[in-house]
Amino acid sequence: MALRACGLIIFRRCLIPTVDKPAIEFLLLQASDGIHHWTPPKGHVEPGENDLETALRETQEEAGIAAGQLTIIEGFRMELNYVARKKPKTVIYWLAEVKDYNVEIRLSQEHQAYRWLGLDEACQLAQFKEMQAALQKGHQFLCSSAS
Repeated sequence: MALRACGLIIFRRCLIPTVDKPAIEFLLLQASDGIHHWTPPKGHVEPGENDLETALRETQEEAGIAAGQLTIIEGFRMELNYVARKKPKTVIYWLAEVKDYNVEIRLSQEHQAYRWLGLDEACQLAQFKEMQAALQKGHQFLCSSAS
């Protein structure tokens, strides 16, 4: 059976985009262990939790962002399936926008750094093609549904 994890692709919108500040920036966290990979906050589903509850809890634990500081974007849900540590893994992501552009990020011991990045930089840092695809689809969704 595949390991199951859930997380949030967290983003913020720059009110005045420039060359140095893209309109949409994604939050990526750098793992403290292994290959120090960069991903959005995510974690394994605990007994009695639904998937979205897991994503919100993990975001609070790993980035210090509470559910009340986020707006979940309706209509976007992405499931990634890949092999991690020689075991099949399923990760479900939702899009979530921070309500405060300057929200404070408080990392857990699971992560050693964080960065807010435009799509291209986020994809370069993400390394894994499944994560890159999730970021690209999230960005496309946000740009196509912008009013």
